Amino acid sequence: MAKAEARMSSALRTVPENGLVLGRYKPLRPLGTGGSGSVWLAHDEKNGQDVALKIIGKEGKAASRAEREAHSAARLRHPHCLLAYGFASDENHVYIPYEYIPGHTLRHALRAGELDDEGVVEAATQVLEALAHAHAHGIVHRDVKPSNVLLADGDSVSVRLFDFGLAQLAGAETLTAAGDVPGTLAYIPPERLQGKGAGPAADVWAVGVLLWEALSGRHPFWQASPVEMGKLIQSGAASLATERPDLSGRLVAAVDRALAVDPARRPTAVALAQALRGSRRETVERPLKPVRLRLDSRIPVQAGAPVLAGLATAWVGASLPFYPPHWPLLLGALAAGLAALRPRVGLAFVLAVPIFPLGNVALGLGMVYAVAAAAWLGLAWFRPRSGLVFALGAVVGPLGAIGLLPLALQRVDGWFRRAVYAFAAVLVTGFAGPTQLDGVATEESPFAVGGWLWESLATKPELPLVGLVLATGAAVLPSARRLGEPAIVALSAGLLAGTLLAAPNGSEVSFVTAAWITCAVLLVQWRRQGGGPTRVHTIGAISRATRAAFLSRGEAGGWSAVAQGQNPHRLGHATRR
Repeated sequence: MAKAEARMSSALRTVPENGLVLGRYKPLRPLGTGGSGSVWLAHDEKNGQDVALKIIGKEGKAASRAEREAHSAARLRHPHCLLAYGFASDENHVYIPYEYIPGHTLRHALRAGELDDEGVVEAATQVLEALAHAHAHGIVHRDVKPSNVLLADGDSVSVRLFDFGLAQLAGAETLTAAGDVPGTLAYIPPERLQGKGAGPAADVWAVGVLLWEALSGRHPFWQASPVEMGKLIQSGAASLATERPDLSGRLVAAVDRALAVDPARRPTAVALAQALRGSRRETVERPLKPVRLRLDSRIPVQAGAPVLAGLATAWVGASLPFYPPHWPLLLGALAAGLAALRPRVGLAFVLAVPIFPLGNVALGLGMVYAVAAAAWLGLAWFRPRSGLVFALGAVVGPLGAIGLLPLALQRVDGWFRRAVYAFAAVLVTGFAGPTQLDGVATEESPFAVGGWLWESLATKPELPLVGLVLATGAAVLPSARRLGEPAIVALSAGLLAGTLLAAPNGSEVSFVTAAWITCAVLLVQWRRQGGGPTRVHTIGAISRATRAAFLSRGEAGGWSAVAQGQNPHRLGHATRR
């Protein structure tokens, strides 16, 4: 972050006293930073247009790459290629003014779950159409990835391909040293790792990786070790059908062909775009996009699913009297293995383990749970790795960290799933630990069991109320993170006020801590995605929200106490557990 700020400060120092760069561009605010420079929203004083002004330092290879980027972009005139207006330089920097399109990168959109399957396919198709235009002009991009695709704001999917800094012109001498592989490793084709040249098929491979990743919810080759990742790339990707058997055969076949290890077997960008458009009629629509894998993480996101599956199964097996003493550990290990190898089977196994113990206590209880488990399996069928996150309630509840659920669920795809998972996790906290089942022992009627569950929840009215608050927070959290500082503060303040009012007997410290942690983490994530620095008034805003939440809670509690004939000033002592 310090390096990014240093690059922005360096760029600002190039602005002369009249406030104009190159005598015409007035920088307004930073839009983001990259490895060698920064991008600013600037106003062109000559024609009155706003532009995205890319400012790159001349040190190292950055200047030659920037010049190549400008020359490549200037040759392209396509609706899905970001338009470059020119190229200029001074003693210290290179400047490339681009058309300004309000929006954010495809990477950010995928992480936030903004696109469904149809939207992903449409975005990839537009990228391929841009690449086909570039290939027709003898230009190979060589660095196609979600962070180099701009998704324009609006109701429909409209993308722009940008950053042609690694582009190579047909017949031009490469500037890459021997043994140096340009581009982002996760999207580089096998032939490049073998030292061969990058042709149009390399760009098609990158789009294939993008599609596989976006539709499956994980990267096909991602490993913490670059060496291991390179080995996986050279061995090829598994068929997309192994992760998404529900997708149309035409779509799966198109993605699989794009990821052929032999570049000669890959379709052209034009052919793949046509195949994707033809497959859209058969694509199974689902609510929202999958969880995006964070490529800067050291441990793959998927590793948490087997661990949670194993812990949840072992805990259930040990808590409910049915299985022999050593079985819970064995069941937990089996659940972890299944969740790692066959996520859908693993989820079904974990959900099935409690059926027999609960049925042994009461047949009706086992029947009610079996129906609920089947419904839950259906909800998580397309995203089995995230289907066990409701078990987090058994962990965060005893730790007093229930308010962190929205933050923990931010990578789950789709607002509806996040909301349901958060609500279920809150309900689980009410039954974590030793549960008294005497009220339904030997009960055979599922309706009687349903009545007992309702009465049990009635004794803890704060659970569904807190569940609704946290479910709402989980649903809107990715959008708040993308919108920036004001939305993040509003979300954190809303979570704080909602939880304090919904749970008058709850711990103020845990709720306040959770709200502040949520706010801090989201602000850091927002800044990493190109947001501006956190301002002092942000801290003041969340501080005022904390104070207001306490006052509102006191007033609500006081009126409640008056209604019950209590002294409101003694409420804090009377209602604390």
